[in-house]
Amino acid sequence: MTLLQELESRLAAALTAVLGQPAPAAVTPAADLRFGDYQSNAAMVLAKQRKVNPRALAQEIIDKLDLTDLASAEIAGPGFLNFRVLPAAYAARAAALIRDERLGVPTPGAGRTVVVDFSAPNVAKPMHVGHIRSTIIGDSLARIARFLGFHVIADNHIGDWGTQFGMILQGWKTLLDPEALEADPIAELVRIYREVNAAAKADPAMLETCKAELVKLQAGDAENLAIWQHCIEVSKRGLQKIYARLDVTFDHWLGESFYNDRLAGLVDEFLAQGIARVSNGAVCIFSDGSKPQADDPFLVHKEDGWTDNPAIIRKADGGFLYATTDLATIQFRSDEWHADHVWYVVGVPQQLHFRQLFDAAARWGKTGDLRHIAFGSILGDDRKLMKTRSGDNVQLADVLEEAVARAAAVIAEKNPGLPADEAAGIAETVGIGAVKFAELSQNRLTDYVFSWDRMLALHGDTAPYLQNSYVRICAIFRKLDGPFDAAACRLVLDATEELHLARLLVRFGEVLPTILDDFRPNLLANYLLELARAFHSFYEACPVLKAAEPSRSSRLALCELTSRTLQQGLALMGIKVPDKM
Repeated sequence: MTLLQELESRLAAALTAVLGQPAPAAVTPAADLRFGDYQSNAAMVLAKQRKVNPRALAQEIIDKLDLTDLASAEIAGPGFLNFRVLPAAYAARAAALIRDERLGVPTPGAGRTVVVDFSAPNVAKPMHVGHIRSTIIGDSLARIARFLGFHVIADNHIGDWGTQFGMILQGWKTLLDPEALEADPIAELVRIYREVNAAAKADPAMLETCKAELVKLQAGDAENLAIWQHCIEVSKRGLQKIYARLDVTFDHWLGESFYNDRLAGLVDEFLAQGIARVSNGAVCIFSDGSKPQADDPFLVHKEDGWTDNPAIIRKADGGFLYATTDLATIQFRSDEWHADHVWYVVGVPQQLHFRQLFDAAARWGKTGDLRHIAFGSILGDDRKLMKTRSGDNVQLADVLEEAVARAAAVIAEKNPGLPADEAAGIAETVGIGAVKFAELSQNRLTDYVFSWDRMLALHGDTAPYLQNSYVRICAIFRKLDGPFDAAACRLVLDATEELHLARLLVRFGEVLPTILDDFRPNLLANYLLELARAFHSFYEACPVLKAAEPSRSSRLALCELTSRTLQQGLALMGIKVPDKM
């Protein structure tokens, strides 16, 4: 039980004693430490409901509140309850964390299955800078959910079926360079696609040839299916290189093609149940009138009023769409994986698609918790979408390569004596970590400007700052003559800086579950930055190795607990820590 949960439990007991029945006992961290560590507005809320004086009710609650060995309480303002945790209680809690490999983090997700759908690049196309957000946010949320006890299924729903394959098939048969394909499969597939696409624009006959190749693929032609499968395999190898560098893994790669055999039956079922109907030859899902017009994703407001905005699940020519595949995906994840939750980490522009998708799924009887975890865009210095000078999307592989190269330059300047192989490993850790933290420290819904100098700075709100904090602690322990047993130490929190560091360490288990309330990894980033700043203040104010006992051992124990918390917190963001920088 976290410290916050313990306070809530004791407050709940007091409320029951005062009111004669259970009542909500919410406690939150105090916004201003001058007024305490935690606070509750329970007395104010309950007093308003019962039409009594809130301060008087607050006093009755305090009179019944047993805070022995934990905290003191006082009334503030119109009836706030402020709690100030005792230093001895913080010391006891921190000591318990030292012996806890989970660092006090509960497992509220135990017994529940969540599918995290993220990254999802298209086959035969390079991952670009726009894939940073889905890939890194999705991976971090999967890591956090897993640590919180959820059974997590990470699914890379790749785009491996579509009209582009007609051109790729034609290019494969007529333009392919096998050696280039082996060296860089995605670059070679992009090359042949672009050449055929350009030819098709110039020559209608070429466009018809490509369409014919696609029809043959969709009809099950053996040669085209073999080429298509080979194309997917080599594309996956190229993608895996990037995922390996990012330390991102998936449990499944079930792309769009996996669901092809389910689509016709799904449309028939939607027609039979009256969820969809035929309109101008296409099968469409329309509004069922159950929602207010402003909240209905199947209506749109135009100059002459509200009008239909249907989702098409089968075109008039018999072709299926993303909505059809996504509905089949929901069915599979519900029936086969028994998912309690499905999180789609996809950009803001797809909001309408997911609103329609979730509405249709609910009408179909799929009752799982479906969430669209939307995110904004990455911008260049001109505050426009980040592009190359030629106007192409910036490739993700190039971003990672540049990050590592720039990190290597910073490390060479800071620590020129490092052996080359060691320096290269640190540069990889720092560079990739910098890209990830720059992403995860943002509110996911906001656009942000991609800045190399800011993300690689050793000071400020960056991954290198946090990694350097960890490295500084490692340096302390390298100076010891022998092993150190933090669990055997008695913690003494005499200095203000010691107490504040312990306060933040104890809150790790409180912060982590809140991240999933609104899927905000930036809350973890903010916590780690605050923890690192508290550590540096502690380190500057409180001598560690030169301190007399018992302060020396106590401060070493705080250092060790801080390093473990930083390492674990960064690991949940997919960021590694070096021992040196």
